[in-house]
Amino acid sequence: MSLREMQELTSRLWFPGARWHVGDLAWGLRQHTGRDHEWPTKIWRENGEVVAWGWAELPGHLNLQAVDEHWAGQVLDWFAEITEPESVVVSSAEPHLIGAVEARGFVQEEGPFFLQLVRNLDDLPEPAAACHPVTDVAGRVRAHREAFYPSRVTEESYRNVQATAPYRTELDVVADVDGQTAAYCLAWLDDARRAVLIEPVGTVPDHRGRGLARDVCLAALRTARDLGAEVATVSPRGDDAWPIPARLYRSMGFTPIARTVHYGVARG
Repeated sequence: MSLREMQELTSRLWFPGARWHVGDLAWGLRQHTGRDHEWPTKIWRENGEVVAWGWAELPGHLNLQAVDEHWAGQVLDWFAEITEPESVVVSSAEPHLIGAVEARGFVQEEGPFFLQLVRNLDDLPEPAAACHPVTDVAGRVRAHREAFYPSRVTEESYRNVQATAPYRTELDVVADVDGQTAAYCLAWLDDARRAVLIEPVGTVPDHRGRGLARDVCLAALRTARDLGAEVATVSPRGDDAWPIPARLYRSMGFTPIARTVHYGVARG
């Protein structure tokens, strides 16, 4: 599997409503260690150019990207060959993927979903709290594990994230309280698209409600703007069961442009 090749296709196809950004792949595939056997991937090429990729999360979930419905169908066929399919998630703004998924008998399911929110980077306010790039990896990992308990992120896996393009230390922003990482925002800049993704953001439970998540996001976005970013995107939960992150990003000027559509296997 070539993560770089997957990212090249993702960058080439990216637009504000796209399901995937190069940062999603870097974070998603590197945040844990020892999961290669659970996460088979495959790349498709035509005339030497990458035209599709598939990333299965066993036992039965598929992530994919493709230039058109035909190649999306090839990914879905591969998925059915290696496991018993259960679910696929695509963006409401990518009809070619929706067409391929529905052509193979998947049906839309109700339940949790994610919004795709965007904003341009004009008129970003300054953060209220002092924020700085990460220097304490152990403290950064501790904060993530507390914010997303239980978590499989470790110091080893986080260093793998840091070694994966397009990671940049200046976009890995933290806010400290009493010398400890209290909140953080990791942002990923796709230079070719001038688009920055926020993924992930977290606050240690004891420090929630103080505006620190907003501060680290603003600090990261301001730095990304200085590095050439023109648009930012983030994908919080959109359903009523988990409303706080979306509320935060809307308060920062993000607006919805698409949402994830979840498909499952027709039963009965």
